Amino acid sequence: MSVFHRLILRFMSAQTRARAEAESRAWIATCPSCGHERSVWEMGGLRYGASGAPRWRLTCPACGAVGWHSVEKRG
Repeated sequence: MSVFHRLILRFMSAQTRARAEAESRAWIATCPSCGHERSVWEMGGLRYGASGAPRWRLTCPACGAVGWHSVEKRG
């Protein structure tokens, strides 16, 4: 768990922490170049109680390309 996760989750109850992790794992960022997918949680982020369909400028760990990854909630 990243320092960010530990800091933010410290102030949440155990039930809220579990829901925040599960929801963050449901948000998936997809590389526009190669299609590689990873969850917001795996990237060290937290997306709890969020909505919409943002696009984040990220470097893909699979192909190394920098691009606007689409982020969507699945499941």
